[in-house]
Amino acid sequence: MNLFKFNKKPSESESNEVTKVDDLTEGSNNKINFDAEEGSKVEDGSIDFPLKDAVETRSVAENVSSEKVHFSKELDFLDIAPTPQTVLETGLSTTLVIELMLKHLQNAGILTLKELSTKLCISGSIIQELIDICKAKSWVENVSQSASEQMRFTLSSIGDLQADKALLKNGYLGPAPIPLDQYTEICLKQTSRDQVVTNDDINSIFADLTFSNELIEKIGPSLNSIKPILIYGAAGTGKSFFCRHLNLVFGGEVLIPHAIEVNNEIVQVFDPEIHQLSEQPIQENVLKIASGFDPRWLLCKRPLVVSGGELSADMLEVRYDKASKIYRAPLQLKANNGILLLDDLGRQKITPKELFNRWIIPLEERRDFLSLQSGLHFELPFELLLLFSTNLTPTDLVDEAFLRRLGYKVEFEQLTKELYQEIWFKECIEYNLLCEMAVFDYLVEHMHQMHNRKFLPCYPRDLISIVSDQIKFKQLESTITKELLDFAWHSYFVK
Repeated sequence: MNLFKFNKKPSESESNEVTKVDDLTEGSNNKINFDAEEGSKVEDGSIDFPLKDAVETRSVAENVSSEKVHFSKELDFLDIAPTPQTVLETGLSTTLVIELMLKHLQNAGILTLKELSTKLCISGSIIQELIDICKAKSWVENVSQSASEQMRFTLSSIGDLQADKALLKNGYLGPAPIPLDQYTEICLKQTSRDQVVTNDDINSIFADLTFSNELIEKIGPSLNSIKPILIYGAAGTGKSFFCRHLNLVFGGEVLIPHAIEVNNEIVQVFDPEIHQLSEQPIQENVLKIASGFDPRWLLCKRPLVVSGGELSADMLEVRYDKASKIYRAPLQLKANNGILLLDDLGRQKITPKELFNRWIIPLEERRDFLSLQSGLHFELPFELLLLFSTNLTPTDLVDEAFLRRLGYKVEFEQLTKELYQEIWFKECIEYNLLCEMAVFDYLVEHMHQMHNRKFLPCYPRDLISIVSDQIKFKQLESTITKELLDFAWHSYFVK
């Protein structure tokens, strides 16, 4: 059965960046600072990320409804996330924003109105209002003007104590968060689960990465379902490769918040290792940011999060770092409005049964329930495409009741000789190597058939890579020979 074929490798512009969770590192006591200038590492171990201010980045506006729409739906971000002009419009309490401003002033020492506006991602008029409140309480003082004649501010001794109290409550140091209700509203408007995916859409997206019609017919309809997809089959059949390219089908850009606010607690969401920023022109005057969408959001490509054997139960819950006093979002929250791929199902620290039990409600109701250290429970949208991939037999993982909840189960099988041949010679072109048909026949008859090896799509690339290494080492002609193929075969497979 022809399941897979490739025409050429995707170009950089076509591929979405994929982040494996085990590649991420978190400093246990690091604060996250957002600098208006270039991103840099500072002495206290924190990391300054460059802030790209939102400006007029308008897409073609379309009505957002609960009905299915074509997959090319675009959103008017200025309409769904307008810049707040008052503290009330931010959806946050005045106390929370003031505490965050005090922490920034304590961390930097002295800041101008423009710098405070940039760090908190809120307008200068709101900052000025907060500064006036703090001055009345003797928390903030004026210092001499800068060379650009901007008024500068610093904390008084009383204000420094207030900043210490704020840090004891929450160590987050970044842009102002998005309140939970606003996040929920915009997340639902951005969902990809209401988009219709057709056969023509997939063929258009994968024009240079062609998959067989049989595979498209198997998995294509599942992309129009709200249920998760289980992809299974032997190792090397291309399951992970296929899943990592599915985000190209939905494409587009979404708004990701720096952080969200839940009952005056701040949960950090944006992760520079996962969320890939779209290009946003930098706005020159941050004191007048009303022309763009709310800069507390970042315009990113739809997230694609991949987690393998390192997945544990605590990674699916809000995690609290006691050293830094920072709440960090779970995987599914970071993957919202995108794809979450759980690779190598059955090899995680958490069992498949425990995993499915954790997500019974999110899978069926498209909403998730999380909790903070205080015990407060809150509800969030579960708007993502959930993919499971495994080399194991599905019935060995969970019982029939759980398998029914998955909806779609797609098996990846070995290739036919014809399709395997097509991939082989395509890889020869990629490596700039010549290969006669007689050498390929030798590979099939004297290696695959004699050793009872299936035709898997990973073999051509891996074997030809070893041949290429030998040619470079021995300074040989760029031609695959039987001798080089023998060496590659016995180097690749274990007896």
